[in-house]
Amino acid sequence: MSEKKFQALSAPKGVPDYVPPVSPVFLKVRDTLIHQAHLAGFQHIELPIFEDTALFARGVGESTDVVSKEMYTFADRGDRSVTLRPEGTAGVMRAVIEHNLDRGQLPVKLNYAGPFFRYERPQAGRYRQLQQVGVEAIGVDDPALDAEIVALADRSYRSLGLTGFRLELTSLGDHTCRPAYREKLQQFLFTLPLDEETRKRAELNPLRVLDDKRPEVQEMTADAPLMLDHLSAESREHFETVTGLLDDMSVPYVINPRMVRGLDYYTKTCFEFVHDGLGAQSGIGGGGRYDGLMAQLGGQDLSGIGYGLGVDRTVLALEAEGVVLDGVDRRVDVYGVALGAEAKRRMARLINDLRAAGIAVDMSYGDRGLKGAMKGADRAGARFALVLGESELADGQVQVKDLGSHDQAGVALDEVVAELGRRLT
Repeated sequence: MSEKKFQALSAPKGVPDYVPPVSPVFLKVRDTLIHQAHLAGFQHIELPIFEDTALFARGVGESTDVVSKEMYTFADRGDRSVTLRPEGTAGVMRAVIEHNLDRGQLPVKLNYAGPFFRYERPQAGRYRQLQQVGVEAIGVDDPALDAEIVALADRSYRSLGLTGFRLELTSLGDHTCRPAYREKLQQFLFTLPLDEETRKRAELNPLRVLDDKRPEVQEMTADAPLMLDHLSAESREHFETVTGLLDDMSVPYVINPRMVRGLDYYTKTCFEFVHDGLGAQSGIGGGGRYDGLMAQLGGQDLSGIGYGLGVDRTVLALEAEGVVLDGVDRRVDVYGVALGAEAKRRMARLINDLRAAGIAVDMSYGDRGLKGAMKGADRAGARFALVLGESELADGQVQVKDLGSHDQAGVALDEVVAELGRRLT
């Protein structure tokens, strides 16, 4: 009787695996973006992977592609409609309201990281499970806060060594000027030979039509009225203050009056980081202000601003620029090589002591000889190798080899932890 053979399984379509040697780069990018947020006083918030579907329908906007086409929505066992989170801002706002974080010092400054889910057509840089690091600053309508958020995103990318991106900036106005502009834009759009779906989108949210990537629609809307030309005096002053502050901070940007972000809640300052080395999916992150969103979700009428930076696309941007991050090829600092059964037992104790002292260390397993074990040390990116054999055991020492300079010296077994701690600091 022949054994049944199972077909090998693969990851779901559009969901990337991050395995060595790329996974250390992914971690470095994510952790660096988080670190920059912490330097600016943002505190971590851990969000649910799924939420009540109504949160995104109400918060993101039913006319958006995200809500109308891309959400992973399903009924749970209690027949409640839940959705895998497609973005972070609505969930953060829900948590702020639910836990009364807006009742204390303002702005509330929070950051988050993790996977988000959108049912899109998979291609390079566009995944159905995408990774982001985001920040939200809630409760203060101050252009200085807008400038801080934009500058923080810019600094986050530059801290990784990226330079080949550009920051595009615009203003989407406020509740005093948006209605009149909306009417003017609709009047323009309804004169065009739009297909039924696009005309419906123009009725729900005409700004979304300006975001249409089809060449024929872009050509038809080339002369459409632009929000920047119809800002209220307050919105214009707000935007000019933001750009002035960015100039003061030497943050380079270009004004893009046709920019439309893919989420309905944006108002006033809106921005996107674009990297032309990524082809069609050139956006690597962006965000904006969302006055009115908290009230729309049942909370106080407080403003907010934030961003989401794409970890996946930042990794691709680094590859496109040929940027090599420091230290990502180092899995451990120390690598143990034990020759013989008794040496292995003693090396296991030594490694345990080194790890307890906060030193990253691994060792050679199996019955490889010295030459093969030292290759393992090189592949691990270790700075030092510890070689322990019968003669070293007899002398109560271990050979410490600097894999950079190739210098080697015997160190007493009971002193090696302190010695390596000193060398590694």
